Amino acid sequence: MERTESAPRTGLGEYVARHIREYGLLFALIAIMAFFQIVTGGVLLRPVNITNLFLQNSYIIIMALGMLLVIVSGHIDLSVGSVMGFIGALAAVMIVQMGMPVWQAMVVCIITGMAIGAVQGYFVAYWKIPSFIVTLAGMLVFRGLSLWLLAGQSVGPFPQNFQQLSTGFIADPFGFDRPNGLALAVGVLSVLLILWIGLRARARNLRYGMEDEPFALFLIRNGIIAAALLFVTWKLAWFRGLPNVLLSMVVLTVIYVFLTERTTIGRRVYATGGNAKAAKLSGIRTERLTFLVFVNMGLLAALAGLVFAARLNTATPRAGFAVELDVIAAVFIGGASMSGGVGKIVGAVVGAFIMGVMNNGMSIMGIGIDYQQVIKGLVLLAAVFFDVYNKNREG
Repeated sequence: MERTESAPRTGLGEYVARHIREYGLLFALIAIMAFFQIVTGGVLLRPVNITNLFLQNSYIIIMALGMLLVIVSGHIDLSVGSVMGFIGALAAVMIVQMGMPVWQAMVVCIITGMAIGAVQGYFVAYWKIPSFIVTLAGMLVFRGLSLWLLAGQSVGPFPQNFQQLSTGFIADPFGFDRPNGLALAVGVLSVLLILWIGLRARARNLRYGMEDEPFALFLIRNGIIAAALLFVTWKLAWFRGLPNVLLSMVVLTVIYVFLTERTTIGRRVYATGGNAKAAKLSGIRTERLTFLVFVNMGLLAALAGLVFAARLNTATPRAGFAVELDVIAAVFIGGASMSGGVGKIVGAVVGAFIMGVMNNGMSIMGIGIDYQQVIKGLVLLAAVFFDVYNKNREG
């Protein structure tokens, strides 16, 4: 029998205070974009630059999806940048030097990435070696293997069909040039879908007497998201439409949101990160779950390596250098907790975009790489401090 109790009423300020992590992240992204839009004289949100933002940050976002699961489960992976670079080098050797068909090389690269994740996950899960040590070793190993595989030289260029993985655009079935009809249609349909899902979830919560956000806040949040989606797709429509890599990112994000929020395995990952001993006592096979989390990370690192190599159109020995720091920072800025058990896929994606907008905006302003690193480090420290402060206040 359905419950019909009314949902508990919560004041606007009280609700925002309890969910400051989620709302603070959204407004932080808006504030950062507005700041750089002003100081760059409007360059940040030009159609070509918005497209570049997606292309430049695609591999960060792809790996952030896997890194979130690693961090939520209570671990860390320092090797993702080196694995990404190694996979790009492997693809270059097979495609450019050996003449292997692109699809075969991609399959081998994905399987190799999963195997790398499996080896590291095995030592972490079943031998209880701290993930920091295992993946630090992996970072050094695969950095060295990349240098060996490429013999210290850059290898390229790639065939055109491989480059399409990152730099290609989806053809407009409506036959328009500018604006791109497909981009506009996707923007409108995305907004309608998000509103429908939000209203449906809200109605379900109210029906079962669960606490839900005040209706005014619901309208504000969804209004901002809808306006942002329409704005971005309008800008993309006036350049070259939807990049192939954007479709890949959206599909992967939807899959991982469903995996983490709607499946048993997703709930078990959070339970393992929250309290591994309690999770094990409740029947969760925590070792196997940790192993699978690292296999998944290896798969996404391999995919990111292919995307990155396709974008550069070459494989270089320094590809992926220090990328793991941007990926980890994106996840923590996106609201993940250092102690595990807390974090959302959408938060990781937004965190990656915050990092991307900062990198892009500072580059447009001509800020040197030295100051960029300092600023990004301070932003990461602030995000972690915010997480610790909230935990101490709630405790």
